[in-house]
Amino acid sequence: MQKFDIISLIGILLAITAILGGQALEGGHIASLLQLTAFLIVFGGTIGAVMLQCSAHVFIEGVKLAKWVFLPPAYEPRQLIRTLIEWSHSSRKGGLLSLEAQLGGLRDPFMKKGVQMLVDGTEPGALRTALELEIDIYEERLRRSAKIWDAAGGYAPTIGILGAVLGLIHVMENLSDPSKLGGGIAVAFVATIYGVGSANLLFLPIANKLKAHIEHQVTLKAMFVEGLAAIGNGENPRIIESRLQGFLA
Repeated sequence: MQKFDIISLIGILLAITAILGGQALEGGHIASLLQLTAFLIVFGGTIGAVMLQCSAHVFIEGVKLAKWVFLPPAYEPRQLIRTLIEWSHSSRKGGLLSLEAQLGGLRDPFMKKGVQMLVDGTEPGALRTALELEIDIYEERLRRSAKIWDAAGGYAPTIGILGAVLGLIHVMENLSDPSKLGGGIAVAFVATIYGVGSANLLFLPIANKLKAHIEHQVTLKAMFVEGLAAIGNGENPRIIESRLQGFLA
């Protein structure tokens, strides 16, 4: 069951509060940081650049993957070890066919496939090869989707500078009309803030958080394959447990 990651929410709120609080302490108006033109330039330009570099499928999956920042997938390696050791004891007593009873309670398709292969008599080496290939494909797919946030973090500051230049061009075109200078300068500076701020407070942290969760999921799957192959080889449960504990280090 997914649990809400409260530290992600605290981090975002702390970052925003620190910036807006600093602005207020300096005597500035928070409203001066709200510029629709700068927002459209930076975020519209960044999203467009990211969409240009990847396929629609990767972009959509990357956006969906962002939910892991607040609702990360379950990561319970110790529970997995306990489950594998129970299966090991069961297989030593009743044979590998005794694991067939576990299939009904497995919701993870990857785990279900592995146990089914073992029950069907797949040789442990072949089982390991097949499942490790699936892990590689799974990891590559998720990392490719997560990279859109890395890309956004790279594009946003540059597009923020582009917004600043556009604002300054507007200022230069209206030097004869002082009433329009303030708006152009505001867009110039706020666009830079949006670009640098969104990259370092939003896009790059999201990318790094997703990479950590992907690594955790890959580790769980690797533990599962290692344990399942050891069960197939009929190894002692204590030896299997000791080997799996190494993943936790």
